[in-house]
Amino acid sequence: MPAGYPRAVPTHNFTRPRGRLVEITIDSKALRGNLLGDPHERSAAVYLPAEYDEGAGEGYPMFVALAAFGGSGYKLLNWQSFGESLPQRIDRLISEGEMGPAVVVMPDGFTRLGGNQWIDSPVLGRWEAFVLDELVPEIEAQFDVRQGPAHRAVFGHSSGGYAALIHAMKHGDRWGAVASHSGDVGFELLYGRELPSALASLAACDNDPQVFIDKLWAADKLGGRQFNTLMMLAMAATYAPEPGAPLGIRLPVDLETCERDTERWARWLAHDPLELAKLPASHASMQQLSGLYLDCGSRDEYFTQFGSRALARQLVDAQINHVYQEFEGGHSGVSHRLDVSLPFLYRALNGRGAA
Repeated sequence: MPAGYPRAVPTHNFTRPRGRLVEITIDSKALRGNLLGDPHERSAAVYLPAEYDEGAGEGYPMFVALAAFGGSGYKLLNWQSFGESLPQRIDRLISEGEMGPAVVVMPDGFTRLGGNQWIDSPVLGRWEAFVLDELVPEIEAQFDVRQGPAHRAVFGHSSGGYAALIHAMKHGDRWGAVASHSGDVGFELLYGRELPSALASLAACDNDPQVFIDKLWAADKLGGRQFNTLMMLAMAATYAPEPGAPLGIRLPVDLETCERDTERWARWLAHDPLELAKLPASHASMQQLSGLYLDCGSRDEYFTQFGSRALARQLVDAQINHVYQEFEGGHSGVSHRLDVSLPFLYRALNGRGAA
């Protein structure tokens, strides 16, 4: 099996991380005043490679990891029984010669709605602005990283993968390379089927998202159906916040019949990468990147494989240079795919080709 190729059988990595972790905290103007009342002071874990203290002369590339919904950058540091933490994985890929050392930034983006999509919202906060205008400049000011967009990469899984795609389509001038794993693509299949279940959950709370959330925050535990409903409320707060509604949240359906509200649903679809990829501005943005990578499992439980295939087809038609890979697997437990994307990103940033 070639070095760096995802292992067919999960193994435990007994090697302790060779680099070191530091933590920074940003007093964010972009997150101040969010309707959830979440803290605007946000921390990020920063992984410095073992070689860092020796000095690279010209600095190191910056990798920004955006967490999935329900997670945090700090979760990427977790010990794994049959697997490895993100720092362990990067150490191994460096030792195998698959990539060189990089400074890896793992911000905490958790919210009281369970996470976020890393885009601007008056309800959850202006997370897109936080990453671009506060986090990245702070890392460049505090650490020995190469300056400028050509030396930055952003990647993530699920909601983090969605955000990475948004950055590719809107902010190609701010990044050198982007990787998305199982990103939220194809909202009709991804979210449309979840709307009836979410509405049924709200019915027991007088169709009031605030009542549902208050009960949830007071509960001893969170059930799976509750989590899915919370996720849909977070998506409504992200894609189509509505002034006057409780916490600015209203599902895009008739509250009695669950008939789709076409105007509100159109606001959701405007954020779907499938729709954004049709725009000339998105083409121009992606064409500025040195590398664009996306993948998805062929058995994704949220059916994002269909949206990902359609997106890859659009990118081909628009002559956007990219790599799309589909693998045997579902939506979760796909961190082994980082063995492909991280070396891809490193090669793209270092002008060694991204194929």
